[in-house]
Formats: sequence, structure tokens, C-alpha cells
Amino acid sequence: MNTASADSRKSWSVSSDDRANALEVALLKRTYVLPWHQFVYAEGGDDEVHAVFATHEVIVRGTGLTALLAALAAQNVTVIQEPTRADRFQSSGDRFIREVIVEKNDAG
Repeated sequence: MNTASADSRKSWSVSSDDRANALEVALLKRTYVLPWHQFVYAEGGDDEVHAVFATHEVIVRGTGLTALLAALAAQNVTVIQEPTRADRFQSSGDRFIREVIVEKNDAG
């Protein structure tokens, strides 16, 4: 599987071959692997994106996230990487993730 990075920091990666089987959300202290067959919907804009799965919601805040929203809609995002504390304040470029939050859904 080939992957392409959204920016030089590798805030998120997408599969350039086909739809991915799962989304890996790599936080600094924990990693979640959410299967795409449990994906419900995504919404948001340039500064915040919500991806809702059957059991968890992923909230991504930053800039230039419209491209991430489109990749989520195509279900070809393979990894979303939480930035380190130092990287959160060094925004450069058009696309940058500042914060990633994973919350368990009440129903999940």
C-alpha cells in the first residue's frame, strides 16, 4: 500500500491505492485503530473536523483541514498523528493539525 502525506510533518496519511481498512489515530500516549466499516459520518471545515464511528468520535483541530475532511469522506485516511507539544505551536504551511481528541461515544 502506498501512502501519501498531507504535509511534511505527516499529520495525516492517505492511501493512494485504494480505500483503507482502518483509521489509526496515533495520540502521544495511546493509539486507536478504528475500522472503516464502523464509520458513520464526518463533518467540519477548515479549522475543525469530526469523524464519527460507531464507538468513538475523533475531533481534529488545526488549519487546512478541508483536505482531511475530503479524505475521510473517501475513507482512505490511514493515519492521523497527534503533534508533539512543541509542534503544536510551530504551524507552518497550509495544512496543520494542532490537536487530536478521541472520545468514546455514549452508545459505544
